[in-house]
Amino acid sequence: MRLILLGPPGSGKGTQAQRLVHRHGIVQLSTGEMLRAAVAAGTPIGLQAKEIMANGGLVPDEVVVGIIADRIEEPDAKKGFILDGFPRTVPQAEALDELLRKRHLKLDAVVELRVNESALLARVEKRAEETRARGEEVRLDDTPEVLTKRLAQYRSLTEPLIHYYSERRKLLTVDGMMTIEHVTREINRILSALGALEPKDHEDHAPKAAKKAVKTAKSRTAKKTSQKTAKKTAKKAAKAAKKAAKPAKKAAKAASKAKGVKKAAKRPAKKAAKKAARAANARKGAKTAKKAAKKLTKKGAKR
Repeated sequence: MRLILLGPPGSGKGTQAQRLVHRHGIVQLSTGEMLRAAVAAGTPIGLQAKEIMANGGLVPDEVVVGIIADRIEEPDAKKGFILDGFPRTVPQAEALDELLRKRHLKLDAVVELRVNESALLARVEKRAEETRARGEEVRLDDTPEVLTKRLAQYRSLTEPLIHYYSERRKLLTVDGMMTIEHVTREINRILSALGALEPKDHEDHAPKAAKKAVKTAKSRTAKKTSQKTAKKTAKKAAKAAKKAAKPAKKAAKAASKAKGVKKAAKRPAKKAAKKAARAANARKGAKTAKKAAKKLTKKGAKR
């Protein structure tokens, strides 16, 4: 999953980025943090950026884009990343699009945290007071004076990104004035609906073994269902075959009956023929006997 968190300074991008990192196991790429690290380390880029950042200005695009290009090549960014504080301008967004295109990567979504500017000023003032109360040094770019200037820059330079990503159907807007918990839940809801990434296995997600068990159970259920369906289909086919055989059986029975009738009809004719033959033989015998008697009579007269 590759995301951009978009919103004015103090809108809570850093807090929500950390929660997404924890939930999804990806890395947060904050240009502000990287630049501050460079400032603390006294690197050439850090020294160059120090004065600009202190005055609430923007670091040159070529510096920021170079940092991002190197960072996304590191192993921990292979699974995905969240860009916090970059891009800040449309030219940077175009440079990022080109950078991702060359590396055959896709930006999944841009989450905009929409907030009220007067509330932001009150928020940063409170944060500065809490930082001083802890005995820590307030960040140079985290004072009401610098924030006022940065908000003006955001309106003129960064707000056009809302239109830029909206046109590309990447923009998802969340009300940043809700509580931190509500904002987190809303971001997770829209990312789940988007299907950007399955949540990382954690205490609130099923472990791999459970997922495997569910998969096995589903497989067994599918097999059982398939066998049951096959048995039902075979039974239905046998019933249909039996039904189809009934006319043939009926026809065979009718043929057998007809044969019996025919045979029965032949019997009287055969009997009559035999009787006639016997009568004919009797008549022939009587004639022969009569003829013989006549012959004997004639012979006796001559004597």
